[in-house]
Amino acid sequence: MNSRIALGIRQCNRLLATPIYYANEASTLARLFSTSRLHYERHECKVLVVGGGSGGCAMAAKLSSHLGKDKVIVLEPEDKHYYQPMFTLIGGGMKRLEHSYKTMAEVLPKKAKWLKEKAMEFDPDNNTVCTSGGDKIKYDFLLIATGLQLKYEKIPGLAEALEIPNGKVCSIYSPKYVEGVYDLLRRTNEGNLIFTFPASPVKCPGAPQKIVYIVDHYFRKLGKRDKVNITYNTALPVLFGVKHYADALWPICKKRNITVNTRRNLVEVRHAEDIAVFEDLDHPGQLFEEKYSLLHAVPPMSAPDELTKCRKLVNEAGFVDVNNSTLQHVRYSNVFAIGDSSGSPNSKTAAAAAAQSPVVYRNMIAAMEGKPLTDVYDGYASCPLVTGYSTCILAEFDYNLQPLETFPVAQNKERYSMFIMKKDFMPLLYWKLMLTGYWNGPGLMRKLLGVFKPSKK
Repeated sequence: MNSRIALGIRQCNRLLATPIYYANEASTLARLFSTSRLHYERHECKVLVVGGGSGGCAMAAKLSSHLGKDKVIVLEPEDKHYYQPMFTLIGGGMKRLEHSYKTMAEVLPKKAKWLKEKAMEFDPDNNTVCTSGGDKIKYDFLLIATGLQLKYEKIPGLAEALEIPNGKVCSIYSPKYVEGVYDLLRRTNEGNLIFTFPASPVKCPGAPQKIVYIVDHYFRKLGKRDKVNITYNTALPVLFGVKHYADALWPICKKRNITVNTRRNLVEVRHAEDIAVFEDLDHPGQLFEEKYSLLHAVPPMSAPDELTKCRKLVNEAGFVDVNNSTLQHVRYSNVFAIGDSSGSPNSKTAAAAAAQSPVVYRNMIAAMEGKPLTDVYDGYASCPLVTGYSTCILAEFDYNLQPLETFPVAQNKERYSMFIMKKDFMPLLYWKLMLTGYWNGPGLMRKLLGVFKPSKK
């Protein structure tokens, strides 16, 4: 039974047993029943897109344009769509939060039907999804684009520390907390500045160190760099997963006196003492306590619980179990995935979702028409590694963690041109082309610019 209806019935029974009819109780009862749904709807569609993020919006635009009006349903509970790659710049004071979002109604395609509810239960054997409002959606094809959930609560003390007004703990990963990063930065004058990377998959895995470089540059600009110690504690065994770019980042850290500790995972925040507790992952149980003046914490992340509890859809890691090339589910031929919730072993970035979108689109259409799936995703991902207020290294790579670069210049070098592209051009490309279904990643551009690249000897 719907919880609001059950509560209303209990209130009603109590009122009937009470000799005096209290006006405030009557008001409560009316409110409860007015917001309860006494009947539920059943929807049917050709394609159900679960999630209105980067991949979900792009695919809804492509599919609804091809299939026609109301053939596609988008299941998405949020009112706002955030361009999350901008959060790092907001943390450094280069952008404001209002620059990073549009309403969901603005970005979802008009030909698709938007249900402002959350997916609660997946039943791939019967081709249905149940929603938070109690509705049931019957689909012919399912596209899972739920993204990742942030799990700040998994680190004891972290969620509480982030809620403290004018506290010393911050995070760029949530719109709820991202503005507090620059506020804390301006309040900090000295001491230990600690930055983390968790022992879990994360979206935009370069972001945890981008904010490190920005903060370093911030204090250098103020002439106060000697007043602070900057430490980057990452649970990974490397600074960056692609050696070609890691080899460029290590000298930057050394030159700027940034301490990097690998295989060190944040396990507790004792905010009353300003102490962060880390575990050495190579020696489980060995803990380190570090005093901080500023702690930037990246939360553990996972696919949404509602998805992971459907064991038929996900792999052992909790992500949608797809073929790495076609992005079709390995057991359910009418199920596909795109973006961060996919189990494909690519870096989880918006650029990856853009490159996946034409593959998923053409393979879904082929599956609808009973044809073989011929489009292949090569694992392309991109990470513009902002290294300060005017420089950026544009990392592009594939499944094999080999460079897959677009421009005919060395992209493992800090460049102002790449910074401007990240800061000003990429947001426009995202809003105007990707979410409308027209941007399929830089593959075509890479081919055109390839004629200007020096030949390999």
